[in-house]
Amino acid sequence: MGDEYFLLVCDDVPHDVVVLDPGARTIDLARAVRRLTGLSLWRSKDLATRTPAVVIHGVPQRDAEAAVAALHAVGATAEARQHPPPHFLGP
Repeated sequence: MGDEYFLLVCDDVPHDVVVLDPGARTIDLARAVRRLTGLSLWRSKDLATRTPAVVIHGVPQRDAEAAVAALHAVGATAEARQHPPPHFLGP
């Protein structure tokens, strides 16, 4: 019997939240990342200054959009990226 793959169909495709530019208020961005992720302030600052960086991985679209809005509020440039389809589905 060969390998079989199953694709689960769900209502929401996972999204990643990516910080593209930290902006001028790096400490405020680190605090926002800390609130969103639960990381320590040190790790949040490290993550916020290494751009582009995936801050949140695999969340529903509504949560990703809320996180992007929170990051925009502190002056950062961020976006929500949809996960690509699995490679075994073909082009």
